[in-house]
Amino acid sequence: MRRQFLAALTAAWLVAASQAFAQAPGQPAGAAQPAVPPQAAPPQAAAGQPSAPPLPAYTYQPEGRRDPFVSLLARGSDPSSAASRPPGLPGLLINEVVVKGIVRDKSGFIAMIQGPDTKTFIVRSGDKLMDGNVKSITADTVVFSQDVNDPLSLVKQREVRKAVRPLDGGRG
Repeated sequence: MRRQFLAALTAAWLVAASQAFAQAPGQPAGAAQPAVPPQAAPPQAAAGQPSAPPLPAYTYQPEGRRDPFVSLLARGSDPSSAASRPPGLPGLLINEVVVKGIVRDKSGFIAMIQGPDTKTFIVRSGDKLMDGNVKSITADTVVFSQDVNDPLSLVKQREVRKAVRPLDGGRG
């Protein structure tokens, strides 16, 4: 008998608590719930007052500043994506190529470089790559002028030197 009384009391308490939490704040305890949700109710404007004009769309005007809504981690187009690269030598990045050999002919030095797909290309001074060009070729080094694609960097180009044999003693 006592257990039945406690069970009935607990059930009544749960029903009362759920009704109290379901009511909107500021509503009296005995007030009934509206049939239409408040967000679905049509706005009631006074008949004599015009509605407010729509706000114009916001546009950011940088005036020499960085756009704060552009991610610094993913900066625009990624040059390493294979879909946007042209075929052949113009599609290679300077960091990807390895100097395989340097040959001298009557016009000067010619270098053989190998891309990541193991294709070998012949380059001369002035040839263009995806992120720079061949600045000069000496008897054992190819000097590249690499474009720096970082809006936060003050330097726009840097020199990259690649030797025929790396200085770490490995065979290449």
